Amino acid sequence: MKRAVSISIGTSKRDKVVEVELLGETVRIERIGTDGDMEKAARLYQELDGKVEAFGVGGADLGVLVGDKLYPLYNVQKMVRFIQKTPVVDGAGLKNTLENRLATVIDAQIGDYIAKQGRKALVVVGADRWGLSKSFIDAGYEIVFGDLMFGLGLPFAVRTEKGIKTLAGLLMPIAGRLPFEWIYPTGEKQEKRTPKWEKYYHWATVIAGDCHYIKRYMPDRLDGKVIATNTTTAADIEAFRQAGVKYVVTSTPVIEGRSFGTNMMEAALIAVSGKGRVLTRPELNELLNRLGFEPQIQQLN
Repeated sequence: MKRAVSISIGTSKRDKVVEVELLGETVRIERIGTDGDMEKAARLYQELDGKVEAFGVGGADLGVLVGDKLYPLYNVQKMVRFIQKTPVVDGAGLKNTLENRLATVIDAQIGDYIAKQGRKALVVVGADRWGLSKSFIDAGYEIVFGDLMFGLGLPFAVRTEKGIKTLAGLLMPIAGRLPFEWIYPTGEKQEKRTPKWEKYYHWATVIAGDCHYIKRYMPDRLDGKVIATNTTTAADIEAFRQAGVKYVVTSTPVIEGRSFGTNMMEAALIAVSGKGRVLTRPELNELLNRLGFEPQIQQLN
């Protein structure tokens, strides 16, 4: 049996182990949360190095890719300093392949509903998920990028591709050296919700991006909205249902009631490939096509 392990600095309450069959191979997919403790995560990587087929970096990114420019997150990279044998990914490969298909799938399956409500998307943090952002840009949506609001707490919306690239160029060299918990909820902070930026939630038809950012500030009611995200648990889906969300679109498949993070699924693809290394973008696309992986839509209300 192949084994792919995501070690996450997120809450351990979201931990899960499943076994799936991919291309005739059984893969054990495991998520281990460290409740915000980066050093504990580093030691777990060290302990499991060479004993599993692939690692995922959960709850954080090793770097942020915007367009063709990669901005390293130096404090997160320290977390993987002990790894010598096992390939490790943070999900960037799937963020720029599978997530790039989101808007296309949405328009193909619920395009009439979107057209009636208005082709407007709030991308909570666009720089973090460039493939997702580019899918909505290319599909012609009117977009508000919430990077300054959701990432830094500043009341400014960005509305263009040029604007988000310029913003990333200015801020990421600085943000990449800040403690990661300053810009992203980790551990128990992932469970807290403080409604904020409600007018943008209400303006948008599609609310897209990282699930933790979406939930962190979402208002009590999101009637008729479409959530496009990843890494949902059954509890997340129920919270969206209770808020009145119409559809939830996940970029990775739903397995046993939840969708795993892109880092976890990319690690699983490395494990099943048998190559023992990080896969190229063409290799990922080939595997995705062979597996028939596409974003999935669930109707909640």
